[in-house]
Amino acid sequence: MFTLNPAPRTARRLLGAGVAAASLALLAGCAAPASAPNSAPAGGAPSASATQTVYPLTIDNCGTEVTFEAAPERVITIKSTSTEALLALGLDDRIVGTAFGDGPAAAAWQAAAEALPVLSDKLPGQEATLELEPDLIYAGWESNLSAEGAGDRPTLAALGVNSLVSPAACKGEAYRPNPLSFDAVFADIEQLGEIFDVQDAAATLVAGQRAELAAVQPAGAGRSALWYSSGNDVPYVGAGIGAPQMILDALELENVAASVQDSWAPLGWEAIVAADPDVIVLVDAAWNTAESKIALLESNPATAELSAVKAGHYLTVPFPAGEAGVRNVEAVASLNAQLAALDG
Repeated sequence: MFTLNPAPRTARRLLGAGVAAASLALLAGCAAPASAPNSAPAGGAPSASATQTVYPLTIDNCGTEVTFEAAPERVITIKSTSTEALLALGLDDRIVGTAFGDGPAAAAWQAAAEALPVLSDKLPGQEATLELEPDLIYAGWESNLSAEGAGDRPTLAALGVNSLVSPAACKGEAYRPNPLSFDAVFADIEQLGEIFDVQDAAATLVAGQRAELAAVQPAGAGRSALWYSSGNDVPYVGAGIGAPQMILDALELENVAASVQDSWAPLGWEAIVAADPDVIVLVDAAWNTAESKIALLESNPATAELSAVKAGHYLTVPFPAGEAGVRNVEAVASLNAQLAALDG
């Protein structure tokens, strides 16, 4: 095991310490396939018009069939990706409670986010969740919907409560995005727009996302990168098929963990030292800040000799922007600006 032996060293200042709030991009992942006549266009009978949903609407979400008799009116969101997806579509009035937030919302909807009722800072229990009488629980991770959490999906369905998981978080091989793409991200925005009968808002959001992404002139070509999410003894990094890889590809950065077939995965310090990345993307979270990661990297003799550490070539991304969701295009734009600043 790679042992970290703390030794004092002055931490360099973060480059571009926040991500500029810009565009919104939704729960990245493969678009859940439709499975009933009145579901998404791929499924069967089309909607009455391009901007109106025909209910009942049935979708296949991570292998669970979910039928919406009408647009959800009382929603509990779990994880920032779910909360921000609804805010991006102007649906804050549908949210009756939020839980397990990963950090501050993007500036574009920060005021709306701060006005939302917080059910729990962590994963809420089923009793507390059901007290709010939701008609939908919208979760960022499949693991949020369990008997130990907000309730397992069959139990919730039996109680008349629908559940929805961000498609990028699907674990089943038939549903897990491999690899995640921005086209899949945009398709999920459109599906969410159909579920809530706000297709016009979804179309506008997608158009804006595509335009902003197309405007980025990648500044990463010829450079390698480590996406450092969390962990001390064994770092947890952005691997080869999820949102980190998608974002690094958009920047034309070579991910040193690209060969790992996962969204995030542990990667030993020995492998990182051997790869010697040119830049290090630091995920900034309240429980594991970018500054704390810098202190760790600079305090160990081995990692202190990494090219990126010696040059202070750190980029930062807020935790919610690094997960598949409405802030991925924002992350690309901000990280690209930080990359360009390295050369300035």
